[in-house]
Amino acid sequence: MAKEKDIEFIDSKAENSDEKKTSFKDILDGTIITRSSIVNQLPFILFLAFLAAIYIGNTYHAERVVRDLTKLQQEVKDLRAESITTASELMFMSKQSEVIKMVRSANLNLEESVKPPIKIKRY
Repeated sequence: MAKEKDIEFIDSKAENSDEKKTSFKDILDGTIITRSSIVNQLPFILFLAFLAAIYIGNTYHAERVVRDLTKLQQEVKDLRAESITTASELMFMSKQSEVIKMVRSANLNLEESVKPPIKIKRY
């Protein structure tokens, strides 16, 4: 019977050696990785590392999308202003008085019609 108590005592001692407190030295020299409790949790730790990498990548992607969106919004504002300016210039250039000035400056020998246009009727 004494031998059984010794065996139980040795087994509990072996379990306690795996569960001893972690020190900073154990972390630095890497002995913490060889413990059975850490080895058993390794798939979960790798899963958490994978999720962290996905999270970081998603954050970078979202920031890039926001930068692109801001750049495109500024480009739309610039193009809208350019469109309004171009439409205004076109309206000014298509006025009758401006057309007459351009025709005279180009020496096309065209004259302004004094008679109003007539409607052609079909029978």
